Amino acid sequence: MLQQIMVAPKKIEFRNVSKPKATSNQIVVKVMDIGICGSDIHVYHGEHPFTSYPITQGHEVSGEIVELGEEVKNFYIGQKVTIEPQEFCGKCYPCRNGKYNLCEELKVMGFQTTGTASEYFAVDVSKVTPLPKDMSFEEGAMIEPLAVAVHGIKQMGSVEGLNVAVIGAGPIGNLVAQVAKGMGASKVLVTDVSDLRLKKAKECNIDACINTKEKNFGEALLKEFGPDKADVIYDCAGNNITMGQAIKYARKGSVIVLVAVFAGLAQVDLAVANDHELDIKSTMMYRHEDYVDAIKLVNEGKVRLAPLISKTFSFRDYQKAYEYIDANRETTMKVIIKVQE
Repeated sequence: MLQQIMVAPKKIEFRNVSKPKATSNQIVVKVMDIGICGSDIHVYHGEHPFTSYPITQGHEVSGEIVELGEEVKNFYIGQKVTIEPQEFCGKCYPCRNGKYNLCEELKVMGFQTTGTASEYFAVDVSKVTPLPKDMSFEEGAMIEPLAVAVHGIKQMGSVEGLNVAVIGAGPIGNLVAQVAKGMGASKVLVTDVSDLRLKKAKECNIDACINTKEKNFGEALLKEFGPDKADVIYDCAGNNITMGQAIKYARKGSVIVLVAVFAGLAQVDLAVANDHELDIKSTMMYRHEDYVDAIKLVNEGKVRLAPLISKTFSFRDYQKAYEYIDANRETTMKVIIKVQE
């Protein structure tokens, strides 16, 4: 079978390897679709601080089961599934207390361990989540980033009845906005400097979509929510400008949740955060229950994934997919690799 391997920045090769066999607690998945995310792009450019080469990528994935280990129960051949890519120790304090997404020894498939970018992939059954029969493989490959959004929204406990602002309308920001609405937010505002991304947000039924080149973030908050502004602001852009905007314009005593990953050290006005008693939270990946809730939101029609798909590429064209993203950064949301084509 074919397996993708990134041997160096901007250099992808394919190798023939033996098709895996399931051990007693494993499932062999015929990989169908793989999504490319921002972290993958960092690896492609040699800019990911925790990934070395060679590495097989792929952590946003869907497929179908072709083999079951002898001890595997409650799964069946031909079943649609996705894979949770975290590998954790189970022994450290976060793991012992149910927060394995914060494991002290956390590794992620496609970054620190072998990813799913191969025609078949063997994985422990504990990392496999069933998908609905009528869910497309493209949607199935997007459950992972959707779970990121679900986990981020849950940092508030509940957003039901709240006014929510989301800075950044890229794939994660779009999904955060959709999840907030799907989980009962009263009104959701999303801001960006890209008209295309804002158009996608409107297509996904977000209440208000404002370009902050034309109206600054403070004005946007007042226009959509009035003097009480937002109850919570989610920063899904992750830079000094956006976090600076969030801190400057947030309602006193409200909450800011950092979803995006900063590329370097942040320079923000913590004096204002202190003076306004802002609660600044962060969020890291997801847990199994977030996958379950993500699938439920799609199944109930509360989150739309198809509008986010910009283009698909065949498995052999993995390199061309990255080149396309580099050439179309401003107009690309989600690129999908079709492994079996």
